[in-house]
Amino acid sequence: MQPCEPTNTPEVVDQEALHQKYLAERDKRLRRDGQRQYVETGDDFAEFYEADPHTPVTPRTPIDGDIEVVILGGGFSGLIAAHRLQQAGITDFRIVELGGDFGGVWYWNRYPGIQIDSDAYCYLPLLEETGYLPKEKFSHGDECYEHAQRVGRHLGAYEKALFHTLIRSLEWDEEIQRWRIATNRGDTIRARFVIMCQGPYNRPKLPGIPGISDFRGHTIHTARWDFDYTGGNLHGGLDRIADKRIAVIGTGSSGVQAIPHLARGAKHLTVFQRTPSYVFERSDSPTDPEWAASLKPGWREERQRNFHNATFAFYSPGEQDWICDAWTEVSRNLAARLNATDGWGALADPVKFAEMHEAEDYRVAERIRQRVDSVVTDPKTAEVLKPYFRILCKRPVFNDEYLPTFNRPNVTLVDVSDAKGVERITERGVVANGIEYEVDCIVFASGFEITSSLDRQLAIQPLAGREGRSLYDHWDKGFRTLHGIMSHGFPNYFSTGFIQGGVTASTTKMFEQQADHIAYIIAAAKTRGATVVEPTAEAEENWIRTIRENRIDNTRFVGECTPGYYNSEGETNGRFFLGEPYGPGFYALEELLQNWRDAGDLAGLDLTS
Repeated sequence: MQPCEPTNTPEVVDQEALHQKYLAERDKRLRRDGQRQYVETGDDFAEFYEADPHTPVTPRTPIDGDIEVVILGGGFSGLIAAHRLQQAGITDFRIVELGGDFGGVWYWNRYPGIQIDSDAYCYLPLLEETGYLPKEKFSHGDECYEHAQRVGRHLGAYEKALFHTLIRSLEWDEEIQRWRIATNRGDTIRARFVIMCQGPYNRPKLPGIPGISDFRGHTIHTARWDFDYTGGNLHGGLDRIADKRIAVIGTGSSGVQAIPHLARGAKHLTVFQRTPSYVFERSDSPTDPEWAASLKPGWREERQRNFHNATFAFYSPGEQDWICDAWTEVSRNLAARLNATDGWGALADPVKFAEMHEAEDYRVAERIRQRVDSVVTDPKTAEVLKPYFRILCKRPVFNDEYLPTFNRPNVTLVDVSDAKGVERITERGVVANGIEYEVDCIVFASGFEITSSLDRQLAIQPLAGREGRSLYDHWDKGFRTLHGIMSHGFPNYFSTGFIQGGVTASTTKMFEQQADHIAYIIAAAKTRGATVVEPTAEAEENWIRTIRENRIDNTRFVGECTPGYYNSEGETNGRFFLGEPYGPGFYALEELLQNWRDAGDLAGLDLTS
């Protein structure tokens, strides 16, 4: 594989005019209800969360016992945590997972067209450990699921898994110094340590459209696809909907990937779009066997660091972009300009460099809008499909089939941006802009509880530490942790995900960093004969101060973004989807954590026996 070249972007764009256009497009989509516009997948909509359309539930006897470590979640985060525990010599653990197998988001999400939208060689974990290389740059969903199974077998984790098991409550018992865990299967588990690995895309959500319960046709959420209704599989071939009128609500990543397959299979497809996505060329490619044969131990760490540098514009002169996709395009183009003008001195002026990076963002965005014109034949439809916001305001999408879909005679695009979304749902269909569209099936491509309230995202009631204190209350005014993984008042409890730690381009690399630290702390506590480990209040306060004093000010960027989960649907006091990142960067945090571990004194932690 060769490093790639910069893309051909317009040399000149009217940045100020586009900036005003971006703000106007944001304003017409802002809603007062913010994240409250979505409803939970509980009660009337439990089938979109708890029900498993893929694997029958196997009856089992409830567990009543003591376990040293319980990992909550069997996706990549949970599997990585299990691997690191084993490396630290800890084998008494269980993985509790709602799904019927390992995989997490890749177990549940099997909608037609599902494919990862970041470099598979960086994303799929434990590649060197399992001796596996992805088949192509952007793995399809079934390959991701199969890899989760591969990792589970490699670790011997199937013997330690409790599948189809949902955590109902999680409470610290001071008398026995363990966490009491109750589940939907009647289990009574007493865990010494708990590692929360629920993942950021854990719980589906639905749009709170008036009348959503009134529809008498069929409904599907992309996270719980119903192939019994559509036919086919995640690669397409939806052969049971040839006589069906289908509606899709949502045009983010899952909607963009499923829509081409629905259009090919359905009698008619109506797409309701509030905000278009930036749809980049996927240009997928199979793994080059010569490149694969040339790889040396540690290649994945090298590639992940390159991905990080390219995505976050941490290039240094002469560094190549080995990733070569939409995530790195802006930085790659900017590096080429700096090379051409010998302008690397701009790195010394953060304000000047930020201005140059923003200007390149506008040029790349204009390239994508011009791509829409080159593909979509109807000018009015093309204009509706053009996004007007900074590229990373919403998750970029990769697809070569989505835009041509709107040239099909059986596809209708309905722009609902002026009305801030669909008006209502009736017994027969969807109402938008005063018009009722009668349909047989509604597909909700409405995403997940990512930046909504934590109790909605985790769906565990209660989640209580010492003296019954709720973690949701403890984090109500902002995250309170040490190193982004532990909190005072919640002994032996570890969190993973976007909280108060490092952020890098490969989400699984973040999970690895967190699992390394968690496994070290648990092993170190056990070596010292401690049964309880907990951050001191002072250490927690110091870390909060460290995070907030080193915070990158992205207020302007986030505030000017079009509403979406990246900016908490435009809420001024909402949670950032990346949590509260450590400002100096992911690898700076890696060095900090390693130095803390090397010191060996577990500074900031209270240990008791």
